[in-house]
Amino acid sequence: MGMYRVFWFSAFVIGYTYLGYPLLLAVWARVGKRPNRKADISADEAWPSISIVLAVRNEAARLPARVENLLQLNYPGPREIIVVSDGSTDRTEYALAAYEGRVLTVEVPAGGKATALNAGVAIATGDILVFADARQQFSSDALLELVANFDDAHVGGVTGELILDSEHGGTESSVGDSVGLYWKYEKWLRRNESAIWSTLGATGAIYAIRHNLWQPLPPDTLLDDVLVPMRVVLDGYRIVFEEKAHAYDCASTDAVSEARRKKRTLAGNYQILGQEPRLLVPVLNPVWLQYLSHKVGRLLVPWALVALFVSSAVLAPAHWFVGLAFWAQFAFYCLAAVGGVLEARDRREFSEQIPAIADSKGVR
Repeated sequence: MGMYRVFWFSAFVIGYTYLGYPLLLAVWARVGKRPNRKADISADEAWPSISIVLAVRNEAARLPARVENLLQLNYPGPREIIVVSDGSTDRTEYALAAYEGRVLTVEVPAGGKATALNAGVAIATGDILVFADARQQFSSDALLELVANFDDAHVGGVTGELILDSEHGGTESSVGDSVGLYWKYEKWLRRNESAIWSTLGATGAIYAIRHNLWQPLPPDTLLDDVLVPMRVVLDGYRIVFEEKAHAYDCASTDAVSEARRKKRTLAGNYQILGQEPRLLVPVLNPVWLQYLSHKVGRLLVPWALVALFVSSAVLAPAHWFVGLAFWAQFAFYCLAAVGGVLEARDRREFSEQIPAIADSKGVR
């Protein structure tokens, strides 16, 4: 009887996290939508000052184009750009020498992104803090679309929309395609969570908060784009999703890099529970049900998958339905293993072809 409970509870955790909660969210967003007030971006009015903060390490090759993009964005209010070099060794300061007077450069010893962000915010003077990365580019009205949401006093932060090339057929990699599909699903969740009150994090490539709501990050923070927004939510404000503020990027096509990113995300979400245990207290967390369903549920799913497989293996000989579930899982894991082997083989063959391709093009 105990194994039955393990089987069905594990199945419930997995099913609710990836099917039940999205269905609940879809209905909730339809019947309980709470629109936020947004300023008219075409209006001739005073706009708040903003500080754009980039934490970088060895990004000298990308920075000139990134800074040009930020300088050319449409924003009529005061703006400052702060680039914090986190122990860079590629002469980042020389890459930005042409922008002296338009970009503030801060050099700090290598200490991680959180430490670099703390250093950048410490000298920021803007009413609104905008966080960005060196790799992406913003759409022309991205700053306006982000900041317009702060016209609503209940809004403490805004996350923009990261658009990957794989969402529009821009990659030929199964890894890139799967990342694009997952990202579409994730954005759908954020859009609907924003509609009912608040998203449960932000897109690290493009988000903004009110300066007075900033709290310095612990130096070892892995996911600033979750911890910062959730602290704003715990203070009673909304984090809204602005789908007209775009950042553009390429999806990862490297399975190893993508696996590393997922492990970091998983570890970061565990870490946040220790940094902000208030998130688990219903009376303190305004989005407790959403957080439990979206974030904590995903932390439980790996354990639930193991428990489901083991319990179904034990119960399979006695019950045809559980046996069917076991063999379905077994087949899925076998296919995943074969896919991983084929992906590794393709990467190895490609790397072996690089010298020949270089020779054929006369590259030495």
